[in-house]
Amino acid sequence: MLLDTAVERKSPLLYSPGKPPLFLNDLELSLVQDAEALLDAENLPEAKIVKHRFDCLKSFGATITLFPSIRESQILMGYVRNEQQLIKALVGLAPSSHLLRIPARIQAVRSFLVTKFHSFSLLCKVLPQDSALYKAVRSVLFSTMFVIMIEDVYFSCLDEPSFPEEIKIRLADELISLWDSGAEPAMVCHFSALEDLWKVRNDSPPTFGTMDGTSELIRISMDMEEIWHDFLLNQAASDETRWALDEFLFGLSYEDLLSVRSRLKRFGITAVDFNEIRSYLGTTPSYTVPYDSDPRHIYDFYIERKEAALFRKHLKASGPCKTLEEIYLKYRMTL
Repeated sequence: MLLDTAVERKSPLLYSPGKPPLFLNDLELSLVQDAEALLDAENLPEAKIVKHRFDCLKSFGATITLFPSIRESQILMGYVRNEQQLIKALVGLAPSSHLLRIPARIQAVRSFLVTKFHSFSLLCKVLPQDSALYKAVRSVLFSTMFVIMIEDVYFSCLDEPSFPEEIKIRLADELISLWDSGAEPAMVCHFSALEDLWKVRNDSPPTFGTMDGTSELIRISMDMEEIWHDFLLNQAASDETRWALDEFLFGLSYEDLLSVRSRLKRFGITAVDFNEIRSYLGTTPSYTVPYDSDPRHIYDFYIERKEAALFRKHLKASGPCKTLEEIYLKYRMTL
């Protein structure tokens, strides 16, 4: 019954007569055209490289469009392949089993996203960094990365035993909408919430100070929607949420946080800064993000926390076994 409910909502099919190939939306295409015109006007050799890269991306998208929509039903040798079967596969299989068990169309769209990211990354490298065009292209780069990240968050949630089947089915249905719409993030209703969370975290580097996280949490929460504040109040008594939030706010692993706080208590130190943190740990903090540099560091920031959470889960060790993003997404989907 849950499966029937999940697939009642249909997104437009990407594979349909007269439908343009998967490529870029109007804004993105306009930015690429403006960038190519600027590079051509300056007679830069990079102009040919950029044009070739986006021609390749366009050809890739056109090829993906030839595959049937993943929402289409097909009968092969008496076996029905449809959207309900795909949802069952996403809910029932571990992420490590997805590669050869989900449609090629899905793998291709995910590869398209990565290729799109690298294409806009190339564009950022050849544009003047003080130009409005550079800032607009960089915004597309970040948005593309956030789409890739949200896929990872959703897959992690699908693999979490504590998540109810009803939520997992909704997660799987949103993923299908994302892929079938040509990786358009607006098709995922929780995309903007996670994007806002990552953006405000990226714009609010930790100050450390007394290490209680108050100033970091206030700075992040000022730019978040009301449901975030409700989430914090609802989860106030949860140790796992508090641990995951600390990792997110400070850019330190749970284990590093224990080490630093133990040292502060032992030596009666009331406040620390970034350089002292590095000195205490004897290394650069595990999850520190270079806020104004490569956006891929934000992705690394999530992946490192996710992998550490899985490691603790398997060892039954103390600390968060889910990332803050997973906990927050589950809360939003239970409302």
